[in-house]
Amino acid sequence: MEFVAIDVETANPDMASICQIGAARFADGALVEEWKRYVDPKDYFHEMNVAIHGIDSSAVAGAPTFAETATEFHETLSGRIVVSHTHFDRVAVHQASNRFRVSPPNCIWLDSAKVARRAWEKYASRGYGLSNICKEMGYGFKHHDALEDAKAAGHILLAAVAETGLDLEAWLKRVEQPIDLDGLGPKPSIKRQGKSEGPLTGEVVVFTGALDIPRHQAADMAAEIGCQVTPGVTKKTTILVVGDQDVTRLAGHAKSSKHRKAEELILKGQSIQILRETGFRELVALSKKQ
Repeated sequence: MEFVAIDVETANPDMASICQIGAARFADGALVEEWKRYVDPKDYFHEMNVAIHGIDSSAVAGAPTFAETATEFHETLSGRIVVSHTHFDRVAVHQASNRFRVSPPNCIWLDSAKVARRAWEKYASRGYGLSNICKEMGYGFKHHDALEDAKAAGHILLAAVAETGLDLEAWLKRVEQPIDLDGLGPKPSIKRQGKSEGPLTGEVVVFTGALDIPRHQAADMAAEIGCQVTPGVTKKTTILVVGDQDVTRLAGHAKSSKHRKAEELILKGQSIQILRETGFRELVALSKKQ
């Protein structure tokens, strides 16, 4: 898994006025390369922007323009997945490219704010700013330094991968899906008692990861065949259903907290069957034929 996380600071409200760029390359879950440059925006510095990041005209004296650093910067991004927190940095890079008449970087963009909103339910609608998410993670950094912010965005993505079990390719798809796949408004309760005389009566099911069907629909399917459905893994859990992923993704450390807890209980002797969503749906179909 390899990607580049970036961040930019601007001299004034015009997003093309980039005055600092930071880039951090990650490979196999670790930071492997750092890149930071001051940039002469050929524009004025607004006092509000200076108050935020501390960069003024004296800091960029003698620095290259965006056009002069674009070749090196864009080569760093070319052909890679590029992570930024919110759309601001992506727009800034494209607007600066247009202003200085250079081609924008040829890359695949991934918004780590969108990732955070889907990885942690508590941040689905608010509180998903870079500083707040990093505080929750226990990751310390100097906010509004382009390189520090870039590294922070990268670590948010790594944490989301570890939390959900979704790898980089899966996240590229997940961010294009709605945050609440069950629709707007409060989420339907996942808890189900299950039919008293179903073919799987007595089984206790927990779902984790991104499912192809809405979570409440999966819960209804489980209840129809007699399963009790609960939101979290406990000593009563007998089946854990994981969103479809490659075997290699399930074999690594990047698993959801529910998945890791289930494995811990299995090692302690608890009988828990771990199924992919596809396997679960086949189980439901076969159970209805009995």
